Amino acid sequence: MQKQITSTQNSKIKFLNLLKEKSRVRKKEKRFFIEGKREITLAIKGGYTLEQIFYCPSIISENKIASIVKSSSSRIEIFEITTEIYEKLAYRASTEGVLAIAISENFLLEELTFESSTPLILIAEAPEKPGNIGALLRTADAAKVDAILIANPKTDLYNPNIIRSSVGCIFTNKVITGTTTEIIAFLRTKKINIYGAALQSSINYHEQDYTKPTAIVVGTEDKGLTEEWLKNTTQNIKIPMSGAIDSMNVSVAAGILIFEAKRQRDFIV
Repeated sequence: MQKQITSTQNSKIKFLNLLKEKSRVRKKEKRFFIEGKREITLAIKGGYTLEQIFYCPSIISENKIASIVKSSSSRIEIFEITTEIYEKLAYRASTEGVLAIAISENFLLEELTFESSTPLILIAEAPEKPGNIGALLRTADAAKVDAILIANPKTDLYNPNIIRSSVGCIFTNKVITGTTTEIIAFLRTKKINIYGAALQSSINYHEQDYTKPTAIVVGTEDKGLTEEWLKNTTQNIKIPMSGAIDSMNVSVAAGILIFEAKRQRDFIV
């Protein structure tokens, strides 16, 4: 028999809300909140362990929930919730009536390995806005890079806004965090070329060869890359601009650079 929750004061609902709202709770409990059928499906596909699913039967059927969880190797508790509870917890009306709690994974640099001998990596230094981080993750997914590294992260990567803006692809890509110093040391050890998006001592991005092991590094829109990156790049690269300003959205810039690398690699295959 399906378990039912009808009160917004239920302890499980209160905990779910805390995971949604509080980064410190997510870090302490090593769990996070997922909203949406697509996002939950990608989390399962990415090997995440889901503990509980909460669904609103007026929006999604029990059969559809069963089809979502059938590919999971973990035992998932399933709870039926009221429309009132769902509306209290959901960010969007278009997420098809399902929420979940999943166990967090560690984004550890020392666990990063590559299948390719010439990996292509996207690195973002200190991104802060969830929307930008989500867009960077989508860019990395679209280009099918070997990993995306977040240096000196300012935002909890399990923030629901990042999960939502990444459309769940945070679960199906290699996402790693670390300090700038740690990541540079890792790249040096692996003999990966570092190309920093910067105006100083730079060449036009399309003049650089990215067919060898490559890391493309982008900084924040207001400050760019820190001095530590600038001192350690193999070559700085720039996107020529014709307008009155000399910067663009970080995810747009990352997309231009990563897809130039992909173009070069596809051309020689």
